[in-house]
Amino acid sequence: MYSTVALYLLWRENRGIKRVYMDKIRIVIADDHAVVREGTRSLLEAEGDMEVVGAAADGQEAVKLIEELKPDVAILDISMPKMSGIEVTKQVKPRCPSVAILILTAYDNDEYVFALLEAGAAGYMLKDASSHEIVEAVRAVHAGESILHPVIARKVIQRLIPSPAKLAEQKTAPEIELSERELQVLKLASRGKSNKDIADELYISIRTVQGHLNSIFNKLGVGSRTEAVFQGVKRGWLSFEDLS
Repeated sequence: MYSTVALYLLWRENRGIKRVYMDKIRIVIADDHAVVREGTRSLLEAEGDMEVVGAAADGQEAVKLIEELKPDVAILDISMPKMSGIEVTKQVKPRCPSVAILILTAYDNDEYVFALLEAGAAGYMLKDASSHEIVEAVRAVHAGESILHPVIARKVIQRLIPSPAKLAEQKTAPEIELSERELQVLKLASRGKSNKDIADELYISIRTVQGHLNSIFNKLGVGSRTEAVFQGVKRGWLSFEDLS
């Protein structure tokens, strides 16, 4: 069992994502420390493509703001009064699936990572990350990317692989079908490949890859690659070998 969670930003490999935004990325920040809230707000609003539309000092206020404002990205701490970042994520993702949840915390506990990714968080960053890393992480999750290291993601997914009994139970649920091409894209995304890498491997354009990912997200009711891959594993579409 590994002792620490090794995280890095997948944006370093996402050379295929063009940073051209017609509209600003709308962001809600939730942290019980005023200095952190204001510092994060100042950092993000210095970027021309970002706008902080709300800030919350506790979990309950975060849920209210996210549901009212429906931002593109919500940046949450884990430890907050009234409701934790884990609980906030569990509540808002079913109601606002298009909101990308980015966890920004001092905790690197494995169990927190598992709980948050299962709840639907798109990324997990530590507060000792540089200002540039935080800014790029916001852009990455907004673009539907995961910022969890692929090696750690595979370990998490392996833990979530359902038993044969669970798979049989899931077969009775309403079926969601992906096209053959969408399944190919999902399998490559599960290995941590960037949009450009997927496009090169399948001989299609980066825009087409993004279109397939958007279609997958819409069918599954999710907002990030991480959630889509977890759903693929739980539904039996992806095996552990697919993630290697």
